[in-house]
Amino acid sequence: MSFDPDAQPYFDKQKDRRVCFITGGNSGLGFYTVLHLYLHGYIVYIAGRNRQRVEVAMKKLRSEALIRRANQNAHELENRHLGELKFVELDLCKLKSVEHGVVQFKRQEKRLDLLILNAGIMAVPYGKTKDGFEVQLQTNYISHFLIADRLVELMQDPDVVKDPRIIYLSSVGHWFTPFPFKLSWQYNYWPNIVFTWFRYGMAKTAGIQMIRSLCKRHSNILCVAVHPGFVMNTNLFSHFTRLPIIGLFFWVMFQIFGWLFGVSNEEGSYSTLRCGLGADLTAAKDNGKYFATFGVQEKPSWTARNIDYACESWAWTVQELRKRGHEIEN
Repeated sequence: MSFDPDAQPYFDKQKDRRVCFITGGNSGLGFYTVLHLYLHGYIVYIAGRNRQRVEVAMKKLRSEALIRRANQNAHELENRHLGELKFVELDLCKLKSVEHGVVQFKRQEKRLDLLILNAGIMAVPYGKTKDGFEVQLQTNYISHFLIADRLVELMQDPDVVKDPRIIYLSSVGHWFTPFPFKLSWQYNYWPNIVFTWFRYGMAKTAGIQMIRSLCKRHSNILCVAVHPGFVMNTNLFSHFTRLPIIGLFFWVMFQIFGWLFGVSNEEGSYSTLRCGLGADLTAAKDNGKYFATFGVQEKPSWTARNIDYACESWAWTVQELRKRGHEIEN
């Protein structure tokens, strides 16, 4: 392991206020991302669709933070201040809910230092949201596109926000579609157990393309994509492990793979934390990059990093959102 979150900068909210907005911060590796940001003094807004679940998670986060601080010495406690945890109601499967959640956040904050587009689903059966998008595409990409568009204005004033950053949580699974594609492709074919991975890969590739486009439009903001590593003990695989008969096979396979190659939820958060807290990263030299396990820089697929395909995906997304009444400036 080459990354130590405790070695990253700490902030005092009374002297140097730092605000983070994160989707899916109440479970999995998102939980540990929030935990460390909270320990580092960030005011963290956790966007989720279920208030009760997020509030339970926030209670656990505060408890875990106190346990960890109990192991710190007097000098560390004096210089390391806890931040705050807040809830934003937001359902990624409903664009109106996304808009509403963003408005609620803007009523409370006039700045945003760190935007983490973390939430996602993986390898689920084909289905469409009420907005008419394939469910993985909207959850993993389109709703995050809309969030970034709506919140980027809070990251623009250099006198208020000194080091703005946007992090998109992608996946090694984006390699499932390493070839050029159109976001209108549905991959709604039998067997779902195969084509669900194409849909997942397409959504995660589109997220990396979004980062490539954002860093061109907002060169003052550090925009990066990350792959957390093989985090096997999350609920992302629940669909496969619950399948009749073969579900047990997948469960055993995932357990073995996780034992050989996997990382824990907390270790999985390190790539995000590296990009969110690392003082050595700057927009001038690191914009548009892709970081893998423990924050090690890697190259995504050719399709993901190709700026022409990124522009095509951007244009398609803007057009589709406008059709549904969600105006995008550019």
